[in-house]
Amino acid sequence: MWCYRGGSISAEPRINDRIRVPEVRLVGPSGEQVGIVPLAKALELAQEYDLDLVEVAANARPPVCKLMDYGKFKYESAMKAREARKNQAHTVIKEMKLRPKIDPHDYDTKKGHVVRFLKQGDKVKITIMFRGREQSRPELGYRLLQRLAEDVQDLGFVESNPKQDGRNMIMVLGPHKKKTEAMAEAREAQAARKAERQGQPVAEDGSVEEPVVEASAEEPAEA
Repeated sequence: MWCYRGGSISAEPRINDRIRVPEVRLVGPSGEQVGIVPLAKALELAQEYDLDLVEVAANARPPVCKLMDYGKFKYESAMKAREARKNQAHTVIKEMKLRPKIDPHDYDTKKGHVVRFLKQGDKVKITIMFRGREQSRPELGYRLLQRLAEDVQDLGFVESNPKQDGRNMIMVLGPHKKKTEAMAEAREAQAARKAERQGQPVAEDGSVEEPVVEASAEEPAEA
């Protein structure tokens, strides 16, 4: 019985002398098509250019190989992947709970949280909690949800209309801005605040202006 006892299979491409085929379809360092050449010739060209021969399409017949600086390629690929993970947006659903007879101060506080969540590009689940006799007055919760939706309509929209769920009434608000846009704006605002602390000028759109240095001409010396 055959049994695999090796380590994990490498996902990295084969390079240089690890390539074991008689010929390859070669791509030059600038992306130009060289054509089908013997492997020995491709390795010779890689040595002349002081580059690596990298197999970029192993399943092609013959395999496609490219001349490149593999170390630089790996570094740039890692940086791109890191940046992509940094900018990756995850949809988050926040929750805010209210009572149907909430007092004005508490309402303003709760609304402030909803505004902050929507500005961050997050969805918000609004839950109205009924207790005791309040359950016989569902219109109180409905009107409260309508009021909240109108108060934040510049930042969000009603994604899921109010509906009864046992003793609660639920509505979901969605942000007008995408998560990626909200994250970008937050980074710009952070950079602007940092620039202000350091005394750099900030443009009206929030971008940081580079200081302009004017060269002054020296006055001629008197005879």
